[in-house]
Amino acid sequence: MEQQIIVRVAHSGDVHYSIAITDEMASSAKARGTGIAKRSPEYVAKKIDEGKAVIAHTADGTWVGFCYIEAWQHGQFVANSGLIVSPEFRKSGIAKKIKQTIFQLSREKYPNAKLFGLTTGLAVMKINSELGYEPVTYSELTDDEEFWAGCKSCVNYEILMSKDRKNCMCTAMLYEPKNVHTPQETASVFTSNSKLYERFMKIKQSKLLNWFRKK
Repeated sequence: MEQQIIVRVAHSGDVHYSIAITDEMASSAKARGTGIAKRSPEYVAKKIDEGKAVIAHTADGTWVGFCYIEAWQHGQFVANSGLIVSPEFRKSGIAKKIKQTIFQLSREKYPNAKLFGLTTGLAVMKINSELGYEPVTYSELTDDEEFWAGCKSCVNYEILMSKDRKNCMCTAMLYEPKNVHTPQETASVFTSNSKLYERFMKIKQSKLLNWFRKK
């Protein structure tokens, strides 16, 4: 029998999941060999306690997935960060449900903010496009120094800084409340060009790595 998975806004009673969440963030990044901004259990617990996070768990309380909200430039920009799913529940569609829930929570808390994200994964790009996000240049993201300082624990931080924060291994995506394109339109564009996006990401990452090694 398939387990029931509950996806909801986190509250103070979920703080005990913090260590499991941050441990999985670290091990997942190591296994993929990709960058991730490191977060402490205390930081994650604070987001949970503030009601700025979404948790997924089974009916018996087994942790399944997580994502949280970060606001920058006095709420002008909002990032849905730290999306992580426990290995045994991956490829179940739960990441999409978590992203949809954290997106709605962000819109409720910051209705006028621009929502943005950085990702190295095509699957996350697809989910974002279905919510109305579009690929953008880094210059369209927040210039808040504290946000970029959060990338220091990423394995690709030197590449980011060598490029004056204008490019890196991640693809930047942005949702604007007044965007003329609907989520259906952005999703359609992504679907039509998914192979092109995948090829572009691989070429970009390869060129950045080669450039950095020769630097």
